[in-house]
Amino acid sequence: MTVDEPGVPERRAASDPGSAPGPSAPADTPAPADNPDTADKADAAETGGAPDTPAGDSRGAPDPATPEPSEPRPTQTSPPPSAGGGGGGGLGGPFDEGSGPGDPEDEPDPSALRIEELILGSQRQYTPFQAARAAGVSMELASRFWRAMGFADVGQARALTEADVLALRRLSGLVEAGLLSESMAVQVARSTGQTTARLADWQIDSFLMGLTEPPEPGMTRNEVTFPLVQLLLPELEEFLVYVWRRQLAAATGRVVQAQDDEEMVNRRQAIGFADLVGFTRLTRRLEDEELGELVEAFETTSADLVAAHGGRLIKALGDEILYVAEDAGTAAEIGLRLIETMANDETMPELRVGIAFGTMTTRMGDVFGNTVNLASRLTSIAPKDTVLVDGAFRAELTASGAAPESEKESEDLSGYRFALQPLYQRPVRGLGVVEPWLLRRRTQKG
Repeated sequence: MTVDEPGVPERRAASDPGSAPGPSAPADTPAPADNPDTADKADAAETGGAPDTPAGDSRGAPDPATPEPSEPRPTQTSPPPSAGGGGGGGLGGPFDEGSGPGDPEDEPDPSALRIEELILGSQRQYTPFQAARAAGVSMELASRFWRAMGFADVGQARALTEADVLALRRLSGLVEAGLLSESMAVQVARSTGQTTARLADWQIDSFLMGLTEPPEPGMTRNEVTFPLVQLLLPELEEFLVYVWRRQLAAATGRVVQAQDDEEMVNRRQAIGFADLVGFTRLTRRLEDEELGELVEAFETTSADLVAAHGGRLIKALGDEILYVAEDAGTAAEIGLRLIETMANDETMPELRVGIAFGTMTTRMGDVFGNTVNLASRLTSIAPKDTVLVDGAFRAELTASGAAPESEKESEDLSGYRFALQPLYQRPVRGLGVVEPWLLRRRTQKG
């Protein structure tokens, strides 16, 4: 979606007799078949008239009786890259029309359009300017929303649907009602776009075999895809809403239980990194498919362990995961469980874990700060199949009674879950001198 439309002449206000009729035009005034409620001179662009102009523009326009030399509209050979991070291929995903309406080579595959209409619930009928006008928002704001969601510009192709207009109207309505600031609304669009783009890619990868391998010889891909999407779409949609509500309830609960606003913005938590050892060497030795299966197994196993023991997976980065826990005991249990589980899997390389405790800033589902950096550095210096923690994490663990203050001075160690062994102090790049502690599970013999 572009903010500026080249070659758009100024037009008169709606009250000017020479201007095109608006929604209250007489019944005998022809309106575009695709959108009767937004009839305007802009739609004449499709039949060789004046190009599209946003509604509500009160600037003057030349009298229709006086012909003006036409200005050729520049052809957009390829859409500019998306400013958002969602990874969408364009407003229409893989079915973009391009910017050359009327060029047979640029026309979308009818079977692809049929599947797109099934998924979106309506057909393409709006250009970006028409969609912004129908939603009652400026082109600038509409463009910001679309790009934040991760969609590429499509020039003035008719690529948008009634659902797109409704989404714009709802998001801008939250801003108008004062529930969100404009910058917050853009953040909502960006975070939702990034998350759902990855989710959609995962789901298509999961269903790829069913979408490409026909059950019977002679069937086309469209004959296979359409009924499969038709069956899966409502079920996946309901499941997505259910999981989102569950996650929203959990996140809201964390906010409500916080002591004050400062605790929510700069929270003291345990942060852990788990990293596969020698992953770079593996990438040179394994085939792409084998490497993909290993990464998927690592991420799946790690995510299940983190969730089962009360932590929260922040992100997975191929050979590394990042998780948080509200208390040190939970983070320690997760770190040791990860080591033990991967060690029992012969297909997995060794693992190393680093955990730190302290203040971190949360933003758009991610965490930042020196505590996060320290946990990452501890992971990089940890020997294979070990867990290293910092001094603040040790203090939290001993304060909770999960580990003794001193192994030598404690007479009875049977009541402790974990053992801590100090290692030599060492300088850590960017963080000064750090004293790491080796974390182990205490055996029943003590």
